[in-house]
Amino acid sequence: MNKFSTLRRTLLVTSLMAVSTFASAQAVKLTLGHGNPVGSPRHTAAVKFADEVKARSNGRIEVTVAPSSQLGDDAAMVTALRTGALDISANSQGAVANTVPEYAAFGLPFLFADLPQAWKIMDGPVGKELAAKTAEKGMIVLGYWDNGIRNMSNSKRALLKPEDLKGLKMRTPPDSVTVDIMQALGAEAQQIKFSELYVALQQGVVDGQENPLTNIYSAKLYEVQKYVSLTGHKYEMTPFLMSKRTWDRLSDADRKAVQEASNEATALQRKLSKESDDSLVAELKAKGSQVDTVNKAAFQQATASVVTKWEGSPIGPFVKKVVAASRAQ
Repeated sequence: MNKFSTLRRTLLVTSLMAVSTFASAQAVKLTLGHGNPVGSPRHTAAVKFADEVKARSNGRIEVTVAPSSQLGDDAAMVTALRTGALDISANSQGAVANTVPEYAAFGLPFLFADLPQAWKIMDGPVGKELAAKTAEKGMIVLGYWDNGIRNMSNSKRALLKPEDLKGLKMRTPPDSVTVDIMQALGAEAQQIKFSELYVALQQGVVDGQENPLTNIYSAKLYEVQKYVSLTGHKYEMTPFLMSKRTWDRLSDADRKAVQEASNEATALQRKLSKESDDSLVAELKAKGSQVDTVNKAAFQQATASVVTKWEGSPIGPFVKKVVAASRAQ
């Protein structure tokens, strides 16, 4: 090889290295969508994630947060994640379960006594297995955020025992377990988007709904629902997901920054969620809500058939793992 060829090869290698370095230094712009309003723990944690990942990438990775279903409802955002049209979503357990059925196991009635018990299981082997199943469907689990222990509200009467739900039209998210719970209690379940829930309650399309207290408060449902009943009938997580197509495009360094930022945001979101649950009973009473405790043993007995049904479902083996883990705590 002559000197000219050697020089040309050296220049080519140097040029390729420069292009590679330039590409890795380019800004990465990502979009994060979720369905909750500004001021909710979900939105606060999403902003925290955006700030953290920007700091950890020295300003290269910029995340735009779109709250309040600006990019579509949770089901639409799941589809967008899988196709790569959306980069990140703090989504709902029910919507994700329509693609990864195993998520439904975490919503069985009266599975967890409190939030830390649920977090421990999600952060353990069961949660890792669920993340692997999620990756197979084109989504990467960055963290399991919290959507709280859920309670009921309605405009008709206090729900103190299961019989009080008979005949009520109760809104549910797109979540099969929640539908089963409402039907087991004698209510009529109707699926309505969260972004449309306030108006549906206001206009009497449905009589009531169920959500964690933080969602009831942040969405101002107390303005159209007099009665809040502390049923604590089920838990739901908020899967914090990245499109696998986006993840695969990131460098190892960027993935590390994203995961570390997610860990910080997950810790904050869980903290805010628990603090909200601890304080919002008084806040709701101050807004004029009648907040009642219920006969939880009666509710648990009335919904026991839901657990049996799901243990016998196609995802029964995974359901049994989650149930066993919850009972082992």
